Amino acid sequence: MEETLLERLGVSATAEAVYWAMLDHPTWDVSELATNLDIPETVVHDALSALADRALITPSTSRPGALRAVSPQIGLLALLDQAEQQMIAQQATLQAARASVLARAASHDTYREREEIVRLEGVDAVRERLAEHARTASESFMTLTTGRAMPAQAIETGKTLTRIALSRGVTIRHIYQERVLHDAASRAYAELMAAQGEQSRVMPEAPLRMTLVDRQFALIPIEPRSGRGALEIRGNHLVSTLCLLFDMLWERSTPFPRPSSADENGLTDQAVAILRLLRQGRTDEAIGRQLGLSERTVRRIVRDLMRRLDAESRFQAGVEAALRRWI
Repeated sequence: MEETLLERLGVSATAEAVYWAMLDHPTWDVSELATNLDIPETVVHDALSALADRALITPSTSRPGALRAVSPQIGLLALLDQAEQQMIAQQATLQAARASVLARAASHDTYREREEIVRLEGVDAVRERLAEHARTASESFMTLTTGRAMPAQAIETGKTLTRIALSRGVTIRHIYQERVLHDAASRAYAELMAAQGEQSRVMPEAPLRMTLVDRQFALIPIEPRSGRGALEIRGNHLVSTLCLLFDMLWERSTPFPRPSSADENGLTDQAVAILRLLRQGRTDEAIGRQLGLSERTVRRIVRDLMRRLDAESRFQAGVEAALRRWI
């Protein structure tokens, strides 16, 4: 049996039937939906939960306590955009896997030219090579940083090398995996580099750590956690593949968030936007999609706001913020 439109986007056939029924009959309650669709009320409740998670229904402003279906122009296009982003992420993962396999294979291929793949043994060798690139690069550095936090020595080395490269007119583009910036020292480093001229972006998940120089050299850690060193790949088709991967990730990442000035209530513009969406009954996923944040970041901000507002639920936080004239 051929899938329906919403089934292709991860919505069950039952939830889809409930969604279209709510669009055609906005005043129907749960019992009326169950009667007219000939399904149990428990199934209707499950469908409503699934639709809420997909931001296809929202609390009604004209009928307190009731729900309304979001227009297809908004809801379905958001689902399509989400599906497209998932496909792009899968493509990036496959490209990264391909690049990793090619790099490992090339390092063991005795028929390749010796200058094409160079193994840098140990952290010191990698830092010395990066220092050399910082002093000789003519166009660009492109770096992808992953993991939980940047080591202290890497931060200090990065400050020095970034300053040298920028002073020579080299363009630096840096993508940080979001969880790296959960570490205070790593975030302070990213903010400092952005202030000095580094072009920075953030993405929830990143496939591998790497540095690309002048689109001619690529440095990839052999084992990022062990500090065993790196492979430097020089001027072959694999470097071009890695550059294409970086460009694709750059396009789907979000600009690095500069520190926001808080209002008289100590709220940033981002926090105010989240409170407004909470009052509308939006899920963390829907809020993140609308504001360009990861679901984890939204959950962290919501927890902090609920604590400040002494609220027991997300919706109560939105209502309490309105009562206090925070929004």
